[in-house]
Amino acid sequence: MTTMTVGDLVKVSGVTVRTLHHYHHIGLLVPSERSASGYRIYNDTDMDRLQAILTYRELGLGLREIADAVVSPEGSVDALRLARRRIDVQIAKLTAIARSLDTTIARGGGEPAMSPEEKLSVFGDFDPADHEDETKERWGDTDAFAQSARRTSRYTAQDWEAIQAEASKIYDRFHALERQGIDPDSPEARTLASEHRDHISRWFYDCTPEIHASLAQMYAGDQRFADAIDASGEGLAAYISAAITAAYAD
Repeated sequence: MTTMTVGDLVKVSGVTVRTLHHYHHIGLLVPSERSASGYRIYNDTDMDRLQAILTYRELGLGLREIADAVVSPEGSVDALRLARRRIDVQIAKLTAIARSLDTTIARGGGEPAMSPEEKLSVFGDFDPADHEDETKERWGDTDAFAQSARRTSRYTAQDWEAIQAEASKIYDRFHALERQGIDPDSPEARTLASEHRDHISRWFYDCTPEIHASLAQMYAGDQRFADAIDASGEGLAAYISAAITAAYAD
């Protein structure tokens, strides 16, 4: 049986000593043996587990999801299915962005604003145009609507890519809290709700606490928005709605 010290494993795997120590600390990868001097020793089974961890990490899974995957065959299958869904989403987004870039190149370069069709390609199945009339009817006379329309009319494919990536990270962190059983009224969830509000203000309009609370009600009460958000994780819309509501409950 092959055995390796921490230093040996660092050399062959490319991970850092700090990462191995962290994996040990959280119980994700605990070396099976100790040398006579007390040094950690990894055997073949440990190295196979590290390979699996690195594979799942490359697929975009979080450490908690990886932990679930490596403890049982059922967890492994669930993790692979989750990774596959995320890959499909990324492929669709990147394909849409590539089409938008091709259009920009065909126009002669530069960064022209995206057409409605290009915006739709980035958003995927959720078409903002489907809600345009309703949006104007509900908020068309507000400063927020005018500000959002003015900003988004100038956004390019790269801008929308950045928006989607930032939103996905926030949603993933919300989903992680939900999966850990963290209450939406917790300090962690409230902090993330604040980051969600900042994201909206940064890209669309000045999102006041009143507007943010109204959005929370819409996330929970409008099935179309709930379905779009829940694509990032089942029950996510309700959790985000509860976290935002809790942030302004005091």
